Amino acid sequence: METLLEFLTSLHQPDKLIELIRSGGYLVLATIVFAETGLFIGFFLPGDSLLFLAGLCAAQGFFEVNFLMVLLSLMAIIGDALGYWIGHRTGMVLYERKDTFWFKKKHLIYARNFYLRHGGKAIVLARFVPFARTFAPVVAGIAQMRYPRFAAYNVFGGIFWVMSMVLAGYYLGQIVWVRENLEKVVLLIVLLSVSPILFEATRNWLKTRVKNSR
Repeated sequence: METLLEFLTSLHQPDKLIELIRSGGYLVLATIVFAETGLFIGFFLPGDSLLFLAGLCAAQGFFEVNFLMVLLSLMAIIGDALGYWIGHRTGMVLYERKDTFWFKKKHLIYARNFYLRHGGKAIVLARFVPFARTFAPVVAGIAQMRYPRFAAYNVFGGIFWVMSMVLAGYYLGQIVWVRENLEKVVLLIVLLSVSPILFEATRNWLKTRVKNSR
């Protein structure tokens, strides 16, 4: 377990993550993107920063950027489709499931609220939000969202997410300051991705405080 925790921690350290990307190549990138979007174990994986750094590595000649975007878009789409199938087949049973290291019910509930607030477009928006990215397609399946409608959002969202993050890394990675300040850049990406969660938590805290003060 200690070795696993060390590995998971390394995924959020830019230097070690770049080393993993370069050594693992397309296979590791495809596996991580699929796991984060299609499996419960993916909620802790570094989706946005991973794609950004993959684009940066492509700018340095480690990957062919067009093939990279096609491959990872496909993995993101297949991953969400699997999440939808899991939700569709298991239904409300997941809400009764006990927490484990790999599954946290609070993340499922967060994704449900995200889905209820944004409707179908949540499938696209959730791509850029940790936790929601993993569980939103599951919630869509539980809610019995019509699959053709889900598939349309899934395909668009998967392609848009991958292309935007990879191309950002590809072009910004050619700037010397960005290459020399990767930790700051990745931290900014992480802060932007979790900002909806922080905003929602702050809004709920303020709402509760106002209610209790009455």
